[in-house]
Amino acid sequence: MSQYKYKLPDVGEGVVEAEIVEWHIKEGDTVTEDQHILDVMTDKATVEIPCAVNGKVKKIVGEPGEVIPVGTEILIIDVEGEVPDDVEDQAEPEAKDAEVDTPDETEKKDSAKREAPEPRSEPKSEPAPKPAAAPTTPAVRADGEKPLASPAVRKRALEADIDLAAIPGTGPAGRVTHEDLDDFIAAGGRLASKAGGSAGASKAPRTGTEEIKVIGLRRKIAENTAKSKRTIPHITYVDEIDLTALEDLRAHLNASKRDDQTKLTIMPFLVQALVKALPEFPQANAHFDTDNSVLTQYDAVHCGIAAATPNGLMVPVIKHAETLDIWDTAAEVKRLGNAAKSGKASKDELSGSTITITSLGALGGIVTTPVINLPETAIIGVNKMQTLPRYDEAGRLVPRKIMNLSSSFDHRIVDGYEAAQLVQKMKALLENPATLFMG
Repeated sequence: MSQYKYKLPDVGEGVVEAEIVEWHIKEGDTVTEDQHILDVMTDKATVEIPCAVNGKVKKIVGEPGEVIPVGTEILIIDVEGEVPDDVEDQAEPEAKDAEVDTPDETEKKDSAKREAPEPRSEPKSEPAPKPAAAPTTPAVRADGEKPLASPAVRKRALEADIDLAAIPGTGPAGRVTHEDLDDFIAAGGRLASKAGGSAGASKAPRTGTEEIKVIGLRRKIAENTAKSKRTIPHITYVDEIDLTALEDLRAHLNASKRDDQTKLTIMPFLVQALVKALPEFPQANAHFDTDNSVLTQYDAVHCGIAAATPNGLMVPVIKHAETLDIWDTAAEVKRLGNAAKSGKASKDELSGSTITITSLGALGGIVTTPVINLPETAIIGVNKMQTLPRYDEAGRLVPRKIMNLSSSFDHRIVDGYEAAQLVQKMKALLENPATLFMG
């Protein structure tokens, strides 16, 4: 028998540490080589860590939420026989004498056992029934008679907005006890009437709290958004776009698409409009290195699509969006969205964006103030599309399909006038969708 000390392996080029997200094993479990035993978080990607040997888990080191350097010991596994050559450098022979207690150690263990309290079963959550043999009869209180109660009970009733006169007292001389108040609240109770009229139905106050440790992707989101707001002076520009013509075109294209083509949503059109607009505004398709005051502008458009997933916000990236047509863009949006939501998106698919589009989908809202995806210099926010009344050129009131773009920019790099120009360029392309397919 030997012990294999498993160290956190290299989880990606340039990654020096990772956060423990979830263990899929526990001490005492039997594990096999290549078994998925641990999830760790690096940047915005979750990495599955496999086991390296067959054996039995003796000790797990590290809890969810801990950030540990690559090479840190995270697991000790008891291995039968010889350790494989490729992992032998992490194996140590198990100390046989460690299992033999000395007389002093035995005495200490026996003493600890004697002093340890006996385990007690948890009390059941149901209230114990009151003894039927000696029921307590609530005192009858005359109309207008002030109820008797201790100061503590009166304070509780006041905080819960409960009229003590409505509670039958079971204490001496009809005094309202804490138990009477508890029973009254548990039964639904009645709120004290603020206007002095008849009391109305009451609900018991909610007093529960829950502490949840913020770890994994949610912690990364918190860190990145906080850093973005601390570092970047945001400017948000909002403009209204008439998508009536685009929606007619989209319906036509979807009705005539081939079976192997992905159904078009608004998103592929937004990506195409962004691709055509950005060459005039390269400062918005860029990364800004704050520490070294260096702006890197990109010819390629690696468009991040912020997506809500069961695990939190992720930003899968359409690489080289400038090379894709409308159908290829739609297929890539769908593929990456499904990968992010299922947790199967790779690190490469979740990194490398040069500009981001974010949308709240059907919820949308009227206006948002999106947070820039550091170190980018711009983010395009998409709001809800609505049918609203607008005047046409003849002065007639007509229904139009309207959507706002709420976009944020790094004001250190992009001036307000340039931000407005970029959104206006996208507006012109989307309101005249045939221009998306020209040139």
